[in-house]
Amino acid sequence: MKFLLNVYVSTAAGDVFDHERLLAVAGRSGELIGGHTLADPSVSTVVRVRDGVVEVSQGPYLPAVHHVAVQCLLDCDSRERAVELATLMAGDHARGIEVRPLMDLSGMEM
Repeated sequence: MKFLLNVYVSTAAGDVFDHERLLAVAGRSGELIGGHTLADPSVSTVVRVRDGVVEVSQGPYLPAVHHVAVQCLLDCDSRERAVELATLMAGDHARGIEVRPLMDLSGMEM
């Protein structure tokens, strides 16, 4: 089963996140498919369509105290294992880690 881990951090400047334990454990076991760190939301571009009119603006979609900073794609035997791996990432700087199962075109992989 595939899971996406969304790691949320504070929008406060200087908040850093260490994901070395996940990389070591999930990488060694072959459960880590890939991952990436996202740029700060302040450098994002938001595209909206309202009443057929396209609006492009700079900056985050909505003001928030937390944002997704890291995403990791895992292939685990169970949701419990994905949660176990997420706990390896949950340190002082992670404000929450969302474990979301991925779906294929026919629905959940579960």
